[in-house]
Amino acid sequence: MSKALEGVRVLDMTHVQSGPSATQLLGWLGADVVKLEAPTGDITRKQLRDLPDVDSLYFTMLNCNKRSITLNTKTERGKEILTELIRRSDVMVENFGPGAVDRMGFTWERIQEINPRLVYASIKGFGEGPYTNFKAYEVVAQAMGGSMATTGFEDGPPLATGAQIGDSGTGIHAVAGILAALFQRENTGRGQRVNVAMQHAVLNLCRVKLRDQQRLAHGPLAEYPNDDFGDEVPRSGNASGGGQPGWAVKCAPGGPNDYVYVIVQPVGWGPLAGLIGRPELADDPGWATPADRLPKLGKMFQLIEEWSSTLPKWEVLERLNAHNIPCGPILSTKEIFEDASLAANEMVVRVEHPERGVFTTVGNPIKLSDSPFEVVTSPLLGEHNAQVYVGELGLGDEELRLLKTNGVI
Repeated sequence: MSKALEGVRVLDMTHVQSGPSATQLLGWLGADVVKLEAPTGDITRKQLRDLPDVDSLYFTMLNCNKRSITLNTKTERGKEILTELIRRSDVMVENFGPGAVDRMGFTWERIQEINPRLVYASIKGFGEGPYTNFKAYEVVAQAMGGSMATTGFEDGPPLATGAQIGDSGTGIHAVAGILAALFQRENTGRGQRVNVAMQHAVLNLCRVKLRDQQRLAHGPLAEYPNDDFGDEVPRSGNASGGGQPGWAVKCAPGGPNDYVYVIVQPVGWGPLAGLIGRPELADDPGWATPADRLPKLGKMFQLIEEWSSTLPKWEVLERLNAHNIPCGPILSTKEIFEDASLAANEMVVRVEHPERGVFTTVGNPIKLSDSPFEVVTSPLLGEHNAQVYVGELGLGDEELRLLKTNGVI
């Protein structure tokens, strides 16, 4: 069975996380992703190492399903080879600093001359404007995209989320743009530029907070547990902030992740009141309707927690689900690694690496019925130089040796 992006060649000139997360996803979907690295390699090969002289998990978990070639694009011969690689590719992805590829001599106009069908995707920190040349990192994007200001508790500082919404979140947005451009190329025959900024991607993921910013003009946000509201959306702890209130309640024995997140729907209040030993609240005029409960969300979740804190989270989960009450346990990273259902769904997979042995990584979250996927280990630095340069570009073995001797690859 063929794969969705079979036959699509991706020239991957990305590094660190935002770009590699995008190209890895394209590789999972079947594209032939050729990762072009400087002869020293992607910086993350050596960052946060857990084993000496072996590619780090930072690198391996973002660069599966790719081939690796090395090239010094600052040399004249390197530029000639890059030109040929661009000519043979369908997609080119980069996440260098603003203008870096232009300074190599490969402006969008020049790239169009080389290959008018190429889809050229760039991931940057910010769009055009006063922030354009700011250095962007994951948490900087969270800070400037609306996430940090709205994450945390009311009496605490802004907080970053553990989900990498600035880097990998932007990578997913880039994939959407690339696929749209490839689809449009079927009609126009032309490639196009795809630009995605990390700040913009985070902002897109924070749209409900922008919704609430506008709702503030008409008074306090009743769905929030906060007592005071100013002129901006406050941090509201673990409140859902949506139409159905939710909170993370403590469970036994009280460890850092012994919590279950509970959503209180109108239909679930009666069964929940019975579970927590307060059946009289189901019809109590002060508690019976969502409007009755909104002013006392803190008290409501306190009552639920007095019950849940006496039971292990898996038992709380079982009892709540028996009454169809929306809930979910807070899973630690260790529990996620050990979760049988995630393994069965190929979301937590074990991969054999030629130097580090077996490592665990995430699988493809996008399941296509006619496009099977497998996670293939990340490549060693320059592992596919001969395969690409000799086997595909037609260079001779002697030239390959000279390119290496002269520091071109």
